[in-house]
Amino acid sequence: MSKSKYTFLAIFLLSYIALLGCNEENKQNTESMDQVGSLKFLALGDSYTIGESVAENERWPVQLAAALSQSGVSVAPPKIIATTGWTTDELQKGIEKASPKPPYDLVSLLIGVNNQYRGRSLDEYKRQFEALLVQAINFADGKAEKVFVVSIPDYGVTPFAADRNPEKIGKEIDAFNRAAEAISKKFGVAFVNITPGSREAANDPELVASDGLHPSGKMYTQWVSEIFPIVEEMIK
Repeated sequence: MSKSKYTFLAIFLLSYIALLGCNEENKQNTESMDQVGSLKFLALGDSYTIGESVAENERWPVQLAAALSQSGVSVAPPKIIATTGWTTDELQKGIEKASPKPPYDLVSLLIGVNNQYRGRSLDEYKRQFEALLVQAINFADGKAEKVFVVSIPDYGVTPFAADRNPEKIGKEIDAFNRAAEAISKKFGVAFVNITPGSREAANDPELVASDGLHPSGKMYTQWVSEIFPIVEEMIK
């Protein structure tokens, strides 16, 4: 994707957020239009997928669906199975409770930060992440090429982690991401590395939500700028 196209996408997403935030009537009208979409998108994860501390229209799966719709792809509102604080095993239980209805045309997976935060082992993460990825592929009718994994952002650069050994957090996040990337490669699943960009929050407070920990809508827009070209190729 050219630089000009990236710029257009970012401008569109920011305009989209502002438009939906204007009033409830606009939100309802947009939801009504989205309901006629045909592409089914399932997003699995934790706070980074449900969009803790940002408006619903700022969540990255919602922004991605909007960008795809703008590009001419008919997309239904994304089905999001994610809750703040979930670890890999808790996501598994959440999926079972939610009873999603496959097949989906697009499935995303972003999980692991709470495993790291709670001091859970990397080996446990690898086992449970792989099981979740296999399940995600099954939700996509067995098509690994319709699944993508988003890396764990580095919350060590946020105000929340200022006195929590940021360097250690960053190294552990990198280890979890290396494991997720290797497992994704093993199954032929696309891996989108947004982690380097997440570290820009160290110098740009606008990339952090009001809680001092989670990404802002602006950061999620940056994520979508990285995710979009990959997904665009996946759904052709």
